[in-house]
Formats: sequence, structure tokens, C-alpha cells
Amino acid sequence: MSANASTIFALSSGRPPAAIAVVRVSGPHAGAALKALIGRVPEPRRAALARVRDPKSREVIDEALVLWFPGPHSETGEDVVEIQLHGGHAVIAGVLDALAALDGCRMAEPGEFTRRAFENGRLDLTEVEGLADLIAAETPAQRRQAYRQLKGLIGDRAEAWRQHLIAALALVEARIDFSDEADVPENLIEPALRAARQLRDEIAASLADGGRGERLRDGLVVAIAGPPNAGKSTLLNRLARREAAIVSPYPGTTRDVIEVHLDLAGYPVTLLDTAGIRDGDDPVEQEGVRRARARAATADLVLWVTDISSDGGAADEAAAKVAHAEIWWLRNKIDLKPAAAICRSESQSMNGINRSFAISAASGAGMGDLIEALATHSKEYFATTESALVTRARHRRALEETVAALDRALSQCDSTREELIAEDLRSAATILGRLTGRVDVEDILDVIFREFCIGK
Repeated sequence: MSANASTIFALSSGRPPAAIAVVRVSGPHAGAALKALIGRVPEPRRAALARVRDPKSREVIDEALVLWFPGPHSETGEDVVEIQLHGGHAVIAGVLDALAALDGCRMAEPGEFTRRAFENGRLDLTEVEGLADLIAAETPAQRRQAYRQLKGLIGDRAEAWRQHLIAALALVEARIDFSDEADVPENLIEPALRAARQLRDEIAASLADGGRGERLRDGLVVAIAGPPNAGKSTLLNRLARREAAIVSPYPGTTRDVIEVHLDLAGYPVTLLDTAGIRDGDDPVEQEGVRRARARAATADLVLWVTDISSDGGAADEAAAKVAHAEIWWLRNKIDLKPAAAICRSESQSMNGINRSFAISAASGAGMGDLIEALATHSKEYFATTESALVTRARHRRALEETVAALDRALSQCDSTREELIAEDLRSAATILGRLTGRVDVEDILDVIFREFCIGK
């Protein structure tokens, strides 16, 4: 960063009041700002107890622990100050106001600390995305995947691929530029293409994961579908353990899709409560049914909910028309039927339905088996995802474009097309450079850093 760059500051901890609040400062005037607040700059990377004063009035704002990290050996690569205060509203406001009054200091924008770390080479773009995912992680599985990305899982691999491509490109360009030199071997294209083919196969293998890495970020999508008044919203509330959806005895109450995020056995699950699927004249209800069909069609698992007295063959046929994923038939309201009727329903047709459960969403009967089955299904679904290299659509697009460029290079079998081979290899290396943020990524930086909060 330029020495003329502004110095930024922000509250980096949670919303007050809290036991401790952390205010961070980064930039060329961080040391001067610290000296203005506490009268000195302590020993680097050692916590120091100090009274924080307003630089103008010299009034004591708080007594705090202060840490000083001179650049470039800091999180952002710049001079960084961290002030650990008592987490009251007035204390935090007093320190932020004091910093704002200093020359060259301003409030940080969302993600600006991390952006400066990226611009100063402390993080590559995939590690930045891993950090964003780590902050957003809601389950242990998401946390583990995000941490691996933060530590360079895909970034290090992409950079290694890029270096191999550059080496292969150097062979081709040597053949083009120095073909008349006696000490340059004639057969340089073949080893270059051999290396390109090996890299192409390795990258393609990383892409052949069915998109499970991206799905772990978003969660297994489970749609609750079925006819009106079957107890879908009651089931959603039972699974969510809160009143997330309105429950009514009148059919057609649910009009829009309601989403609830759950942690099942440490894995993320997104539950969708959809409108009851039936034919009707109400245009609003028809739109709700259309949305319900669309979401069920894209779900990873569909829970088809019917009354316990419903015919199995009819449920099978109706579910098959809506869902293309695995279907579980939930025969709800068993608390309203005698045990003999429940046993007779076990023999009903289930040609397109994968599993069947008899439950009562209202009383909770049978819900233990359903929840255990959902947890097992989630674990099995994500069994191979935590080691997935690709966790974002941007990663997948970049690697797919890299494979396409390598395929073009490998299709140039004619040795007279050396320039075309070189161009395709150069294009593949450039795409991998964009993946890690080494080249030409200004157009996507704002999008990525907008995901962060102020102070990170």
C-alpha cells in the first residue's frame, strides 16, 4: 500500500454491550494514532496495559490492553493496532470518535481490512473466500471445509498447476523463438503437451465431484411438499423447534416458500415449506403452487407429506410428478388414526418412493426415527464433500475454462500450430491466475469483499 493511503479503523468484535470489545487500526498512521491515544507505542506483538485518552481533552476513556503489529508482519501487511476495551456503548463510541478526529484516519468500509491483506499479498483470493466462509459457517462440516480453503487448499493447488503450465509454455515458446538455434532441441512440443494433458486430467478429476463442495456451503436442500392441509407447516415447525411457519386448519394458508436452516449431525440442511399442491382458481394460490413445484423439482430430497388415510398409489403418483430427487413419504397425523389403520397402510404401493415414515408432526410421534434418518442421510450425502477442492461456483467456472483451454491446446496436433498451442497454454495459466487473484480480478473484488462486515 502507498504511504499516502488512509489509515482505517473499526470495531472488529460483536455488537455491544459485551465483556470485551476489539477496535482495530491499520495503515501508515496507525502508530501515530496509537501514540495519540495512549502516549506511547509498546513493544511489538506484546500486550500492554494502557489508559486510552481522548487526544484533545486528555480525558481517560478506558483502561485497555493494546497490541502493536508493525508491517509488513501483520494481518494486513501494514502497521496494525489492536485495542481490547471494555465492551460498553460509551467506551466504544469514545474511542471511535477519538480516532475519527485524528488526521489521516477514517472508518473502514466492509471487508477493507481483508482487502488490504489481499492487496499486500498476505492472502490470495481463494483464501479470502475461505475466510468469508469461515465467518459464515453454521455447522462443524462447513467450518472444517472453510478452514481448509483459508489455509490454501485450492489456492496452493491452483498456483502449482499454474507454475507447471508456465513451464510447459516456456518449452513451446522456446521452440517458437529459438527454432534456428543449434542448442535448442527440436522436439519440445511433445513434452509440453504431455505435461498439459496430465494437468488437464488432474483438474478435470477435481471437477468430477457433483458440486458437493458448493452444496456443503449452502446446505442439503429438503423440500416439504404435498397436498394442502397435510401438516407440512406443522412438520417444519417441529423440525425447526420454533414457530417458523403459520399453521392453520384452512387449506392454502402457505402461499410462498419458507426456508429454515438446520444443523443435523453437524451438517447444514435447508428446509423448504411449500404451498399445498392442488389445482385451484385463486391466482395467488396458483403462483404459490408453481413456486412449490419449482423448488421441489430442484431439491436434493423431498418429504412428501400426506394424511395417514391417503392412498399410497396416489401419493406415489403425485410425488413423482413434482420431484426428481429422492422422495420420502411421510404419512402424517397418526395420532388421529387407530393402530390397525396404520399397519394396513404399510402394504400400499411405493414404486417411486424411497422410504416411508408414519409420524405425527403435531404430537411428535415417530419424529425421532425421521430426524435420525435425515441426519444419517445428510452425513452420507456429504461423506465425500469435506475434502472437495471446489467450494464455489467461481472456482468451478475458472477450472472448467482452464480445462477447455487445455483441450484446445491438446487438439493442435499439427506441429506447425505452435503459436496456437502457446496461446491456449497462456490462456489456461491466466485463468488459474485469476482464480487466486494474481491477475486481472478487479471486476470481482467488490463482489467478494462485500460479503464481509465492517471491521473484517
